[in-house]
Amino acid sequence: MVLASQVLTGIVAALHVYFMVLEMFLWTTPYGAKTFGRTVAQQEASKTLAQNQGLYNGFLAAGLVWSLVANDAIAYPIRAFFLGCVVVAGLYGAITVNKKILFVQGLPAGIALLLTLIAR
Repeated sequence: MVLASQVLTGIVAALHVYFMVLEMFLWTTPYGAKTFGRTVAQQEASKTLAQNQGLYNGFLAAGLVWSLVANDAIAYPIRAFFLGCVVVAGLYGAITVNKKILFVQGLPAGIALLLTLIAR
C-alpha cells in the first residue's frame, strides 16, 4: 500500500508540474488556448492570473515531491497535507470553474490520499 501511495503521489506531482508549465509558459500559445477551449486573445487577457495559479501548482508539486524524498518520520504528514490541499483545490475548481477539474485534479489526489491514510 505504501508503494501505491508513493506512485500515485508521484503521478499527482507530475500532473501539477504539467499544470504549472501550461499556466505559466504555454497559456497564450495555441496549445494553451485549445486546452482551455478559449481564444489566444482571451488567454492573453488572463495571462497574469494564470501565471500566478501556475506558481501555486508548482508549490503543490514541490510539496508532493518533498513528501516522496523526506525521511519516514515526516513523509506521511507532508504527503497527507499536500494531497489534502490538492483535493480541496480540485473540489473548489469543480464547483467554480469546470466539473472536469474534479476528475483531472481532485480524483487522483483523493485516491492517493486514501491510499496514504490506509498505508499509515
